[in-house]
Amino acid sequence: MVFPSDPARRRALVTGVRGFTGAYVKDELQRGGYEVVGTLARNDIADANEHALDITSLDECRRVIDEVRPAYIVHLAAISFVAHDDALEMYRVNVLGTLNLLQACSEVGHRPDKILIVSSANVYGNAGGVVDETTPPAPVNHYAASKLAMEHLVRTWFDLLPIVMTRPFNYTGRGQSERFLVPKIVSHFVKRRSLMELGNLYVARDFSDVRTVAATYRALLESSVAGETVNVCNERPRTLKEIVAMVREASGHDLEIRVNPAFVRANEVKSLVGSASRLRRLVPGVPAIDFAETIKWMVRATDGE
Repeated sequence: MVFPSDPARRRALVTGVRGFTGAYVKDELQRGGYEVVGTLARNDIADANEHALDITSLDECRRVIDEVRPAYIVHLAAISFVAHDDALEMYRVNVLGTLNLLQACSEVGHRPDKILIVSSANVYGNAGGVVDETTPPAPVNHYAASKLAMEHLVRTWFDLLPIVMTRPFNYTGRGQSERFLVPKIVSHFVKRRSLMELGNLYVARDFSDVRTVAATYRALLESSVAGETVNVCNERPRTLKEIVAMVREASGHDLEIRVNPAFVRANEVKSLVGSASRLRRLVPGVPAIDFAETIKWMVRATDGE
């Protein structure tokens, strides 16, 4: 992409910039020559080029959009932990917060060049086989339902603003919370624990590297894509049992795996693998990182390298 000479035309607003994904998206955009302005939770202390923002407040969204006037918006701020215990908060943040950003753009008279809004592949629920963007959504938890509600309402803005929505499948990398399975597994092996409790070892997920996801988001920002919803995935399902074997090999440690029935959710999505055909057509050439290399990278980080 050739940037215009006006520095403001290279300004990207990243909501949730201090989150796991936000840190990688920020780095990716800065490498591409963008000025990145971030938002963070209202009670956090903002650094330079950051704004504290309660995304559930339309007034605050108007203030930030009017002050920053970004050429690009990457909307990452969300409650993304499926087992979050406050369902109402999940809907307020994931649905109303997203709509507030779009409404704020309209009300302050600002039209960005591109807005990327992140949904989730969890909207597909327990779909079998390989799912593409035409697969009927069937959410099985509040997180997925909140994302699907958000999608439906965001589509009403497609004729008004240049929006692309992504449905990322599972991804991981250095810095992800140990509440999530892959960092939890890596941590147990690197710390030379003797026992780890997991749920269903045969749950299969389509895993990507967070760095690939960040590069994909940048490519979508720089493309002509608008009014589209697109999967972000690797097209390769891996069971927990396979991931454990990969971490075992990378760490050089072994431990006992015990299945804890309390970790097996009744509405567990058994297998979720995506089709990236639309993504490849829209933004060809984004290099993927092999998941075995992702695991080695995470093990080295947890091991202090």
